[in-house]
Amino acid sequence: MCEQCPVVPTGWIGWLELPEPAPLVPAGPWIDLTHQVGPDMPCASIFPKPSFNKLRSLPDDPYNVTEIHMVAHAGTHVDAPLHYFADGPDMASIPLDRMCGAGVVWHVPKDDDEIITVADLEAARPLLQAGDIVAVDTGWARHFGTARYESHPSFSPEAAAWLLAKKIKLLACDFATPDLVYHLREPGFDWPVHKQLLANGILICEHLTGHAALAGHRVEFQFAALPLVGGDGAQARVVARRIS
Repeated sequence: MCEQCPVVPTGWIGWLELPEPAPLVPAGPWIDLTHQVGPDMPCASIFPKPSFNKLRSLPDDPYNVTEIHMVAHAGTHVDAPLHYFADGPDMASIPLDRMCGAGVVWHVPKDDDEIITVADLEAARPLLQAGDIVAVDTGWARHFGTARYESHPSFSPEAAAWLLAKKIKLLACDFATPDLVYHLREPGFDWPVHKQLLANGILICEHLTGHAALAGHRVEFQFAALPLVGGDGAQARVVARRIS
């Protein structure tokens, strides 16, 4: 028996039981909430920057072909439970209904390194319904492309527990991670927000943008993430529209 071998992290509980969704009535056009995919797309500083190269190029070749190298967590993307749990489902195993449906966009303004608390969520409107998708607009998307983007807000572990108790379907934020920002983490940090949500099948979308236009409204979301086999995350084209 290897006493020094690392322990494979397990803890996948299962998909949180959610109510049947009600029919949705659109009340506005689709709005794109996705960062453009390119070499300057948002990517956490702990990962290599994305690169895009031409394998074939017009007019020297009869067609254009682009080769892409990037981590699955660059740009606007969805995290799978496999991201933190070896026994959790990968991106190819996520049911489609877990990445679309009704929800809310909440404006929760925050400053550098500030924490989103339970009190912030309780004060947000419109009121949450079981099975909702929650997109939080802290105003941080406007800092993309600047050094300040790295000093983003984050959610307290208690806020994550509150969202779990409310039985949300997916949490989306306008920065790199809902867990404590990298430079404030102490030794032994254990990603409590990711683990509480993903263990129960509550997906996480990071680097959302453009949703400030929908703040204060109930909306319909679509998180069209790539079904990567073995994928712990995947880039997603995210769109939303107001509903009545």
